[in-house]
Amino acid sequence: MIDPGLKDKVVCVTGANNPRGIGAAVARAFAAQGAAVSLHYFVNRLPMAEPDASEQPGETLYRHAQTLTADHLVTDLIEQGVRTIAFESDFLVASDVTEILNRAEDAFGSVDILINNAALSEPDTFKPGTAVEAGSRAANTFPMGGLTTETHDRHFAVNSRAPALLMAEFARRHALQGKQWGRIINVSTDAASGYPDEVSYWASKHALESYSRAAARELAPYGITVNIVSLGPIQTGWIPSGLEAEVAENTPLGRVGTPDDVADVVVFLASTQARWLTGQLLYVGGGHRMSL
Repeated sequence: MIDPGLKDKVVCVTGANNPRGIGAAVARAFAAQGAAVSLHYFVNRLPMAEPDASEQPGETLYRHAQTLTADHLVTDLIEQGVRTIAFESDFLVASDVTEILNRAEDAFGSVDILINNAALSEPDTFKPGTAVEAGSRAANTFPMGGLTTETHDRHFAVNSRAPALLMAEFARRHALQGKQWGRIINVSTDAASGYPDEVSYWASKHALESYSRAAARELAPYGITVNIVSLGPIQTGWIPSGLEAEVAENTPLGRVGTPDDVADVVVFLASTQARWLTGQLLYVGGGHRMSL
């Protein structure tokens, strides 16, 4: 029997309020290994339409999930005997980013594993004639807007600056405490090299990948490994049911990915079995994209 060596480790997971999301699945997977779990989330307080009773996947359901707290997940895990807390923090505010590590340490002791999963994704583009006034969203709609200072800075603040600050603070505390074992896993996308219509999102994820490789080299002497999971289409509530067949057809393994598919890979990267992996980007998408 394989022992991942994660029992009693302290894990910090960002972006964990979507009940169908990757952060929630990752938290449950580590909890199943006996780890203590500290959860970060951010509630989107923009007006959102309520999903219908059928809760069909699509933008309405996905955006609604971003208006929730992580209390539902905390309740579930505590009922299972898992040591867990949740904390809201706005990654647009740089000074708030590392507070999640303070909360985790206060509750459980020093953090062993950092999972940078939280992300901001809103459409923006270089295409002329698509500018939308900032803040002009109707309920539950995210219209295509032109690239602006605001769209650029919001994406980079959440998707690359926040993970970079967390990695730096994680490493600083790790060194001060004289620890020689640590794991950082960062969540990216298999379109990070550049893709239309969400240009700042893809670019900010590409920056995260660069930070990850630099961190892997610099933090290796401290016993910290840093790896990236690059995701293909994962059903976290955003893929409309009518598109699932098309997504499956374009995926060699023949189905849409699930958050549990991702969580299992993340747990592996944190495990003893992945001790000789660092600075690696793993495409987790059923073959949706393959490295050369």
